[in-house]
Amino acid sequence: MKNNFNKILGCMLALGLGCAVEPAGAYAADDGSRQAGVERLGRGAVAVRTSPDTVMVGWRYLSSDPLRVAFNVYRDGERLTPEPVAVSTQFFDPNASTRAARYEVRPVVDGRELPDGRGACVLPADAPCGYLEIPLLQPESQLMPDGSSCSYVANDASAGDVDGDGEMEIVLKWDPTNSKDNSHSGFTGTVFLDAYKMDGRRLWRIDLGRNIRAGAHYTQFMVYDLDGDGCAEVVAKTADGTVDGQGKMIGDPEADYRVGVGDTLPGRKGYIASGPEFLTVFSGRTGEALQTIDYIPPRGRLDDWGDNYANRSERYLAAVAYLDGRHPSVVMCRGYYTRSVLAAFDWDGRQLKSRWVFDTDSARWASYAGQGNHNLRVADVDGDGCDEITYGSCAIDHDGTGLYNTGMGHGDALHLTAFDPSSDRLQVWDCHENRRDGSDFRDAATGKVIFQLPSGKDVGRCMAADIDPTNYGVEMWSSASGGIRNIKGEVVCDSPKGLPMNMAVWWDGDLLREMLDHETVSKYDWTARECRPLAKFDGCSFNNGTKSNPCLQGDIVGDWREEVVVRTADSKALRVYVSPLPTAYRFHTFLEDRPYRLSIVTENVAYNQPTQPGFYFGADLEGSGKLFRGYQFGK
Repeated sequence: MKNNFNKILGCMLALGLGCAVEPAGAYAADDGSRQAGVERLGRGAVAVRTSPDTVMVGWRYLSSDPLRVAFNVYRDGERLTPEPVAVSTQFFDPNASTRAARYEVRPVVDGRELPDGRGACVLPADAPCGYLEIPLLQPESQLMPDGSSCSYVANDASAGDVDGDGEMEIVLKWDPTNSKDNSHSGFTGTVFLDAYKMDGRRLWRIDLGRNIRAGAHYTQFMVYDLDGDGCAEVVAKTADGTVDGQGKMIGDPEADYRVGVGDTLPGRKGYIASGPEFLTVFSGRTGEALQTIDYIPPRGRLDDWGDNYANRSERYLAAVAYLDGRHPSVVMCRGYYTRSVLAAFDWDGRQLKSRWVFDTDSARWASYAGQGNHNLRVADVDGDGCDEITYGSCAIDHDGTGLYNTGMGHGDALHLTAFDPSSDRLQVWDCHENRRDGSDFRDAATGKVIFQLPSGKDVGRCMAADIDPTNYGVEMWSSASGGIRNIKGEVVCDSPKGLPMNMAVWWDGDLLREMLDHETVSKYDWTARECRPLAKFDGCSFNNGTKSNPCLQGDIVGDWREEVVVRTADSKALRVYVSPLPTAYRFHTFLEDRPYRLSIVTENVAYNQPTQPGFYFGADLEGSGKLFRGYQFGK
């Protein structure tokens, strides 16, 4: 793995504060040598009103762009930029009106404007301030077999280019209001998946049917271009009664395997403890089911997973990984409290082919049982060019064999990135619920523990982000860490006030990361040692109870910073919030960093975790925290 620090610093010296970064795993231009499954990214141009008379235009800086590139911005054919924009990738139009307008971004190299065709976007008439709005078609309420009913709320989302135009679409999961954690009985409504263009057009709806239960642990939907045709597929677990985006039924439409319908299991109504299980690849363009196979592994005997009522057997995870270093595979997983199985598949556009299956029922891997988290991370942690899967307290190598196992067991949250600015070597910050191991910071390639904070508590949450420019590297903290810790395990601040640990976002334009929790972006004030609000998403709601996450956060449009996709309180619309703040930096879009892109893919998996790149990104890019020209409090 290359060290990006000097590369980034050199670009900063060359461009002042305009920084060009070639992240680890950056993709090549689409010149015929493009790897299978690597996305063809467009300019990602976006126009958002920041006030009644000002519009901010943002766009992507791509690794295929020359370092010396600058950009002109046009509104309805009229050039707005007196000089090409060379430092950031945003422009504020102070003469905007309330009418609709078409903005276009064109690259300029050595004074010559180049044809692009990828940099256009439309600002609707009377557009709202601060966000793009995507109207939603809310599913109808449903009646359950026991006479209760449910309505629907917009839940987790993913992003992918499903139609091949170079821009991201949103795939949204609809959750019924009676969705359940696996440990709770009760009937749940149907789960739906919708695809929406950024302009609000719905492309299709998939009805997963009554034999897929609703809850955070059941439906992990992977959105990614798996076969290299330029259009993302959607992969999810299905069952008898699933209806694809073209209205075609999968399996037996009359089958109903819910406990309490035609059979009895006292106190366990609504669980799905029997019946066939499938894995389906859907076309991202149309929602059509392209192939359906049996799910691996099958449920089998419930007791083999640790209980007899379909709780532990129905714990699912999923990921996309470049297991051969060149082509993306989809990895579907089952179980983490006891038995754990990971099954990798390749999609060639016509057929799913099994690559490997890792199963802790194998005597060779028996010690890996019970090590999984409510989430997972994908990155090339050992530098061999192929991705590994960090599965809670253990890691699975690219060939489907065990890489390492710390034996610290299950946890709710984990973070994987380069924490040390001097190296691209990846580390993991993980927390545990066994009332013993607390939280640990370890090498992602070997599992060697760098430091550990044992605890007799259930450590349910932890966070890692560079929030303090006076401290070297990425900071980390948990619900039992005794405050903020540095990469040596030393306490940076023992009692930070109001510091969340659910989600994070790059928002305000400096190199530090902000917190994202309960409809609020907040920033840590390292002088006062407290977190302070920066932005509030009024009229909106976050998802998944105490986990409090948006539908999606990540760099999906505009410049290098991250957008926040959140539902309105009534689930009538999604809002794509774009930071209205100026930034003095330009970086290649994070989407070109493979670990970051795959962290967007897995963000919807079980307990959502924030995106993280496969390289260090933070205040130390400006000189180990000694020179920090970003956010200043009190101004």
